[in-house]
Amino acid sequence: MAGSLPPCVVDCGTGYTKLGYAGNTEPQFIIPSYWDLMERFMEQVVFKYLRAEPEDHYFLMTEPPLNTPENREYLAEIMFESFNVPGLYIAVQAVLALAASWTSRQVGERTLTGIAEGYVIGSCIKHIPIAGRDITYFIQQLLREREVGIPPEQSLETAKAIKEKYCYICPDIVKEFAKYDIDPRKWIKQYTGINAINQKKFIIDVGYERFLGPEIFFHPEFANPDFMESISDVVDEVIQNCPIDVRRPLYKPEFFQVCHTKKDYEEYGPSICRHNPVFGVMS
Repeated sequence: MAGSLPPCVVDCGTGYTKLGYAGNTEPQFIIPSYWDLMERFMEQVVFKYLRAEPEDHYFLMTEPPLNTPENREYLAEIMFESFNVPGLYIAVQAVLALAASWTSRQVGERTLTGIAEGYVIGSCIKHIPIAGRDITYFIQQLLREREVGIPPEQSLETAKAIKEKYCYICPDIVKEFAKYDIDPRKWIKQYTGINAINQKKFIIDVGYERFLGPEIFFHPEFANPDFMESISDVVDEVIQNCPIDVRRPLYKPEFFQVCHTKKDYEEYGPSICRHNPVFGVMS
């Protein structure tokens, strides 16, 4: 029965958990994460939101790059013993993002991760103090400096909406400024928002913010004076720190994924989640 039904996908983030079924283009539900009572939380996920019989579905769940083996074992115990799932695959969030975007490196959650054969190279994970929220804050700051008339209580939401709707990465920041100065009608966009308090509409022009927001990844000093290393330099450093025999595959979209079944769990116990079949070691 489990093979004929789509696997359940549960992406447990720090703040929010995304739920759905494999094959869908987007999550069906996004709910706040609750880590203190994980078993009760998963009951809500499986029965209230997904409305699934866990015995009939394989489960794909996510973990951060440096998640401890003990946490992984605890999750396996819950899924196999409490929910009796037929199979479980715990994937690193960076690996799944890599597979979804077909790129060779992953930046997110303030880390840059080297991945070989579908597995994270733990010694090469690099922390960076800049992430998507910093782009939002930087755009918010730029809009405040321009004094475009955004209601104060809407400034953060407006900056986030502009980031998601209009921002892009430019190859040459000087040429990009020139483009906007030469033909502003072509490049400047208008954003329409609604004041959450009085329900009045407001309209603002979105100009340089479109490319200056993402630019903090390449010029981090714009947002964080204490961090001067651009993301391109960090990427190069991560790849150079990887073992020499896996540097080349980092530029190729190759993946190797293994699902642990109920039979594996009953034979080896929770420690099966520590096994790395590619490198033949226990994590």
